[in-house]
Amino acid sequence: MNFSEVFKLSSLLCKFSPDGKYLASCVQYRLIVRDVNNLQILQLYTCLDQIQYIEWSSDSLFILCAMYKRGIVQVWSLEQPDWHCKIDEGSAGLVASCWSPDGRHILNTTEFYLRITVWSLCTKSVSYIKYPKACQHGIAFTKDGRYMALAERRDCKDFISLFVCSDWQLLRHFDTETQDLSGIEWAPNGCVLAVWDTCLEYKILLYSLDGRLLSTYSAYEWSLGIKSVAWSPSSQFLAIGSYDEKVRILNHVTWKKITEFEHPATIANPKIIVYKEMEKSPRVETESLAFPPARAQASSLFSTQSKYDISQVPVSLQYVKPVADRANPRIGIGMLAFSPDNCFLATKNDNIPNSIWIWDVQKLKLFVVLEQLYAVQLFQWDPCQPRLAICTGNSKVYLWSPAGCVSVQVPMEGDFQVLSLCWHSRGDFMALLSKDNFCMCYLEREEVK
Repeated sequence: MNFSEVFKLSSLLCKFSPDGKYLASCVQYRLIVRDVNNLQILQLYTCLDQIQYIEWSSDSLFILCAMYKRGIVQVWSLEQPDWHCKIDEGSAGLVASCWSPDGRHILNTTEFYLRITVWSLCTKSVSYIKYPKACQHGIAFTKDGRYMALAERRDCKDFISLFVCSDWQLLRHFDTETQDLSGIEWAPNGCVLAVWDTCLEYKILLYSLDGRLLSTYSAYEWSLGIKSVAWSPSSQFLAIGSYDEKVRILNHVTWKKITEFEHPATIANPKIIVYKEMEKSPRVETESLAFPPARAQASSLFSTQSKYDISQVPVSLQYVKPVADRANPRIGIGMLAFSPDNCFLATKNDNIPNSIWIWDVQKLKLFVVLEQLYAVQLFQWDPCQPRLAICTGNSKVYLWSPAGCVSVQVPMEGDFQVLSLCWHSRGDFMALLSKDNFCMCYLEREEVK
């Protein structure tokens, strides 16, 4: 495993282009585009204010930079560096911005969710969509880019509008049986739209493309409900993480529950492998050192190393009792993601914050538990194979595959704390992001199989 040098970064804004050729990163009001092969700077753009969000167009020819405080979006072209576009929402303000799938329209959500403005880069025309719902997952595009689903709120009732992305014509409009809709997401095959209710009401509804209600699922009543939702890549399974610390799996034929995965604080099954991260102080041969050692050498020599040990069951995982009288309690399944080959599901129970649970989807049972020394910040699957990268806010990156797991020290000067990461589409390297810097981590395919 190899690492690049460190580059400056602001607000964890670092994204690979969809075609995999470029890497965009932000340093305050500057947008820097690099070649992923040699990390040489190809373009340097200066925005009007500090950048708060960036997004590539689907064809990797344009990149938008949103400055929410100013209500401005600037768009830059890689093919024509002199061309640029500025969209100013004025007094309407700006809370969200994204590309349409064709990469030629920009959807801006104004303050207080009064409307969504659709700007065309080709015709310079503007159209408006009223009543967008103020929720975190209110816009969803099908994977093929043909349709957009939008959650709406009007007359104290929730609705879904389906639009054809080619001309923004309304295809379907229907109300949903939700109290306070919280999110929507298309199945990867674009045939089914999942709609889930507020955390106060356990309800998930499944609609077809023509607006028919296919099924409704509710696991229980009178308690905090759904916290996270994920489709499997094959669209055959829908995983629902909830506040009762369980994941329920629905199948795509009957939309009924086929199993549920519990996350107890004690692992008692001897068939489950529990990898526990253990610290080990490095043994330094002082005779071979020239004092004082070089900074980079000292950083790697005296930092605490770690490795994984296989624990003997039963194993008691570190459990944090949630504060029940506060909003958004740290309890339940806050993160879940399927591997790209559909074989594994990774989950995190927020009140067991240092552990990751990896489930065998084919056998529908627990496969492995990883217990980290620190709370898991993020995990993300390699897009090409069942390999999971994990960061816990320290100077290490962790990798798991069915062959085993490994802890790797990031050999950087100073304090490089990995807060986030993102895989390249080829899966042979990834960007590691800290508060003020980022670096590239290059993997050999034989290293973790």
